[in-house]
Amino acid sequence: MPSEPMLPKDRVAAVFDHQPTDKVPIYQAGLSSRVASAILGREAYVGGGIQQYREARALWDGEAAHAEYLDRSRRDAFDLVRTLDLDLVRPSYWRMPTRPTQRIDEVTFLYGDPEGVWHKMRFSPETELYQVAERSPTPEPTPEDLERAVESAEAGAEGYRATREGFPDLVAAIEEFGEERATPGVGAGVCVPRERVWLEAIALTPALVGRYLMAQARHAEGVAPVMREMGLRHLMGGGDFASKNGPFYSPKAFHDLMLPALRVVSDACHAHGCHHMFASDGDLWPVAEDLFGASGVDCFYEIDRRAGMDLRRLRERYPRLT
Repeated sequence: MPSEPMLPKDRVAAVFDHQPTDKVPIYQAGLSSRVASAILGREAYVGGGIQQYREARALWDGEAAHAEYLDRSRRDAFDLVRTLDLDLVRPSYWRMPTRPTQRIDEVTFLYGDPEGVWHKMRFSPETELYQVAERSPTPEPTPEDLERAVESAEAGAEGYRATREGFPDLVAAIEEFGEERATPGVGAGVCVPRERVWLEAIALTPALVGRYLMAQARHAEGVAPVMREMGLRHLMGGGDFASKNGPFYSPKAFHDLMLPALRVVSDACHAHGCHHMFASDGDLWPVAEDLFGASGVDCFYEIDRRAGMDLRRLRERYPRLT
């Protein structure tokens, strides 16, 4: 153990490099606005669905209100980092930057065309969730729709190269904390959408799903260089694909479809001196050898203990995993 206190950013770097630290570095991946408000001693503009609802209200009230929402959200996120003395920064919280079409009542907004395709979102103060409460009849996506979605993803990934300007929250966090604390990068996500049509496609048209995942991986290849240029070495990725009962698709499908894409992301991260971080809740043991071993993933940061993802067992089986 180091004899001198470490800077938070050095503490985080040491953990990823499997080196000793003066103490365990701290990060929080999600926080209730109610809890954050108690911590800061004022209403805190952080959280999940409640932040999306606040943004809906702000957008409805106009540009000045929305600018105030953005400023306050950033201030509260940064104040929370300092108050909790986080080693790894959470630079921003949930967003939903789409202006509603109608305000139905105090907690309900309508989005889309009231005479065509629309949906209503309703906020629950008790749960702090902002969820779809009602929607217009919408046809199920067809295999042809999936083909078009895959072709669009492939076209977007072709030759893609991210720029610093595309990540204003990260830029602000670096300017605020860069000399002292670590900020995580983004852009390493790879996941099969959880809609029924996509899960069925894993069985019916697996090659199509594989193309979609590889397009996501190629997109990540275009993000890794700019993350490293910004000094961000720990790149958050993953995507939920399991519940307490296990993955939503078979270990063979994971091996055949997800694993090749994850390897591409890991290789891109490692080529630029970055770490590939993966998150998913649920019981991941059925695919653990591929996910935590063969994929090259460096870090698992959503450990669902209630689904059986025991930290001690993970450490014993995958000692190189952060």
